[in-house]
Amino acid sequence: MKLYDRIDASILEIVQKNNRLTSQVIGDRVGLSATACQRRLKRLRDIGVIEGDVSIISARAVGRPIQMIVLVTLERERSDIIDRFKRALRITPEIVNSFYVTGETDFVLYVTARSMEDYEVFTRNFFYENPDIRGFKTLVVMDRVKAGFSVPVEVPDDE
Repeated sequence: MKLYDRIDASILEIVQKNNRLTSQVIGDRVGLSATACQRRLKRLRDIGVIEGDVSIISARAVGRPIQMIVLVTLERERSDIIDRFKRALRITPEIVNSFYVTGETDFVLYVTARSMEDYEVFTRNFFYENPDIRGFKTLVVMDRVKAGFSVPVEVPDDE
């Protein structure tokens, strides 16, 4: 069973670019009534194709101009340690995005801070005091070239 069809794919492309459009406008663009468009959007949210509706905020504009990519290596790769670290990532506001990855590092984090001093305090509290972390490497972001959550939407083949 397919999660979505060609019309849904068109709707997904539209809402990724601007999720503030009304169902009427989206429906007009894909050839549906506003009500049919609303039903499709609700279904796409209910089944998890649409995970959330967000606004992308400038970290600099809200007082967090220092941005880092942090590569974290855990002491051991045990499921309890990984799960505990994932829980900590989810509740730490300075960590904007986090990824559990393969390779030489275990996690890649996107972290924001008010200043380098603020980031140093964060590292002491979050990394150095955690015995499960073997090490971390910080890459300071010089320029955010692209920001977003849009993904290419594959149009399903006709049945």
